Amino acid sequence: MTRTKEDILRLIDEAGIQYVRLCFTDILGKIKGMSITRSEIEQVLEEGQGFDGSSVEGFARIEESDLMAVPDPVTFRIIPWEIAGQRVAMMFCDITNPDGTPYDGDPRWILRKNLEQVRDKNWTFYVGPEIEYFYFANDSETETLDKDGYFDYGTVNVGTQLRKQTVIALEAIDIPVECSHHEVAPSQHEIDLKYQEALVMADFAQVYRFIVKEIALENNVYATFMPKPIFSQNGSGMHCHMSLFEDGKNLFFDKDDEYHLSKMARQFTAGVLKHVKEFALITNQWVNSYKRLVPRYEAPVYVSWGRRNRSSMLRVPLYRIGKEKATRIELRSPDPAANPYLAFTAMLAAGLKGIESNYELEAPIEENIFHMSDEQKAKLDIDMLPNSLENAIRAFEKSELMREALGDHICDKLIENKKMEWDQYRIHVSKYENDKYLPML
Repeated sequence: MTRTKEDILRLIDEAGIQYVRLCFTDILGKIKGMSITRSEIEQVLEEGQGFDGSSVEGFARIEESDLMAVPDPVTFRIIPWEIAGQRVAMMFCDITNPDGTPYDGDPRWILRKNLEQVRDKNWTFYVGPEIEYFYFANDSETETLDKDGYFDYGTVNVGTQLRKQTVIALEAIDIPVECSHHEVAPSQHEIDLKYQEALVMADFAQVYRFIVKEIALENNVYATFMPKPIFSQNGSGMHCHMSLFEDGKNLFFDKDDEYHLSKMARQFTAGVLKHVKEFALITNQWVNSYKRLVPRYEAPVYVSWGRRNRSSMLRVPLYRIGKEKATRIELRSPDPAANPYLAFTAMLAAGLKGIESNYELEAPIEENIFHMSDEQKAKLDIDMLPNSLENAIRAFEKSELMREALGDHICDKLIENKKMEWDQYRIHVSKYENDKYLPML
């Protein structure tokens, strides 16, 4: 889909739009932006909007703070509810330097740059995320709204009603939804977006998180994408389905392979598995992410692949006759608090490295790894993800592949930020420590 400046102005006037939100994303995945009035939009579409990037996480230093937000017309959408009595639209922006060159701290541009590798081969990289989240009564405590579980369907539940409203809002702005349902934990939900080209899907994921939160807020409820908000309950994941296409043909499918995976799919999968520890800092970037990544809560911590095996980190859904285009791989370790632009970049870079270097894919493991002894796991050479943010930082720091894919600026800023987060967590004295040690020490 393409849109011109004239298309945008016509849509704005037809809908009576008074304000347009210009959105971009910092390195941690948080949506940033500014609102401009109808009178300014024509000039901004032509020239972009200048802003000070020095206070945006991972962006410019003070001495190089002038940046430009250049709207991408394809991303124009009208927010499907009024804000302060006004119709408001939004657009995602590419961030540039004042001379018009791409800004190397912009996660959206980093993904776009990496996608050029597949576009040069006439391939398309598709991603379909399953994004989970929780509804709570407010943002200061984890009071759930229901006691339901996986696939429970209670039409009178507030969470079910909010999820339906969210799906309607997403489809109203042309973000197609495949399905939605209650997840395993109380008050936990999932909405699955129909697979899209990776850059489009990264934009969709950002809009998704925005709409989930806004609709919750409108109903005096709090929605969170925190990976592990409740002790002893499953955390929230963002399982990512991936495939490569060329001219409408799924390059991951091979009817003669026992798993219906092409050589390219095997190499791509091997690349993801080989480098997944290196990019855990991207797909699981918070201290809290590693509270989810522990055995026994369905979170995949073991570096392995399988078909029916839900304890494996990477799954290949079973092939159905006539559904060749649906052949894909599913990485189950990412969480919904990741920056989608950087997460999709890291997964793509790892997969392409596997193709480029002709990685061999080991045999699948179909046994439940959670039930294996340490000796069994050692015999099968099953590795594990980093078990803390600190260890994820160490693996990321050593990765030449991630530095090549993400660039020095983002790598250095992310490492700096995450070391600060780890230090802040490390010196915090928790209620658990006081409850356990004060009476005995």
